[in-house]
Amino acid sequence: MGIIWTIIIGFIAGVIAKFIMPGDNEPSGFILTTILGIVGAFVATYLGQALGWYRPGEGAGLIGAVVGAIVVLFVYGFFAGRQRRAI
Repeated sequence: MGIIWTIIIGFIAGVIAKFIMPGDNEPSGFILTTILGIVGAFVATYLGQALGWYRPGEGAGLIGAVVGAIVVLFVYGFFAGRQRRAI
C-alpha cells in the first residue's frame, strides 16, 4: 500500500509543483506531470530517510513531495534549457 500512496501523493505534488514553478521548458501533459510528482515524492522520501527525518519505510508527506518535485523540476529545466541553447 505504501507505493500506491506515494504515487497518489506524487501526482498531487506534481500538479502543485507545476503551479508553483511554471515555465516554457518544463514537461507538460498529464503523464509527465504525474511522473514529475512521483519522482519528486521518491526523491523527498530518499533524502528524508538519508537525513534522518523519516524512519525506514516511512514516506514523505505532501509538503516533502512538493519540495522534491520542485527540485526535480528545477533540475529538469536546467538541463532542458542547456540542450536548447546548445542546438
